[in-house]
Amino acid sequence: MKRWISLILVVLILGGIIVYNKVLHPAPGATGGGKGGSDPKGGKGGPSGGGPASSVNGFIVVSQRLREDVVSSGSLLASEQVDIYPEISARIIELNIHEGQPVAKGDLLVKLFDTDLKAQLQKLQAQADNARRTEERNKQLLARGGISQQEYDIVTTNLRSSLADIDLVRANLQRTEIRAPFSGVIGLRNVSTGAVVSPSTLIARLQQISSLKLDFSIPEKYGASVHNGSQISFLVDGSGKTSQGVVYAIEPGVDEQTRNLRIRARVNNASGGNGQPLFRPGTFARVTLTIQNEQSLVVPTQAVIPQTRTNQVIVVKNGKAMFKDVKTGLRTAGTIQILSGLEKGDTVATTGLLFLKPDSPVKIGKVITLPDNALKVALQ
Repeated sequence: MKRWISLILVVLILGGIIVYNKVLHPAPGATGGGKGGSDPKGGKGGPSGGGPASSVNGFIVVSQRLREDVVSSGSLLASEQVDIYPEISARIIELNIHEGQPVAKGDLLVKLFDTDLKAQLQKLQAQADNARRTEERNKQLLARGGISQQEYDIVTTNLRSSLADIDLVRANLQRTEIRAPFSGVIGLRNVSTGAVVSPSTLIARLQQISSLKLDFSIPEKYGASVHNGSQISFLVDGSGKTSQGVVYAIEPGVDEQTRNLRIRARVNNASGGNGQPLFRPGTFARVTLTIQNEQSLVVPTQAVIPQTRTNQVIVVKNGKAMFKDVKTGLRTAGTIQILSGLEKGDTVATTGLLFLKPDSPVKIGKVITLPDNALKVALQ
């Protein structure tokens, strides 16, 4: 009897061990039943690729035009500008300034009182005529030995002195006339006829606005990308139309305070349909300068995995996940430029990146595309 009891206990223990190992805690890959069993090609194999394929969104790398713009604040300036001040203190006797109207180069704008200078000029001219006749007589006497050379030199000195005084008065007479130094538009005048003015009195401002200058600055690192002839576009307040300009001058040095490079462009300011200029000097302008405009490889921002020393993307090839190091360039809110590490036509994963491992099975559920406007970079 005891022998049978012992035998039953042994059978029960062995059966419990079998149930524990086979049913409650089966070994990996030991679940059969038509699902591959321990076959490495089965649907539930080892961790290096025998598991179910992960479904992710993908992006096919293509070459697209990538544009990098530098956006800066600028100011429109008159092509030529001068503040009109008198050179001497005198009374205005003639004022030919029509506010806001064009004037031609050389036009008389202001005439100052000059009667005293004209009288002085007549006096000096009479003295010069007398000195000239004296010089002619003494020259004849010198030739006959009637006077010495010293006496003749005194007479010629007096003649030259009279002529110099005449030149000085004529120069002062020219200062009583203020003429336009260039063609342009005269501004608002600050004086009236009969006013006594001095060299510190601002009469008006003359500006040449048929073309304008546009001054703006960019960070010094972009200095090598801009040159004379570079095209710029700008937008002014109150105008919904973008206008164009051409860079014609670059400051040789960088500003030590801001580390910016000052640039000047030429802007055509032809009159609009109402006869008024398109822009006015002093207007604020938002300037856009294209630094780079070329074909380049780009991927969505979410496809790049930041690493300590590099960046990685997951390339899906032959149903497997491959981790590749890439060198990135320009970055926008939705895209990143790829400088090296990828080729045109590669498929990169954009979702489920945290759950993918090297050589793990992957299937592409959806292929995404990028809008064209995602390729513009604006820096300021």
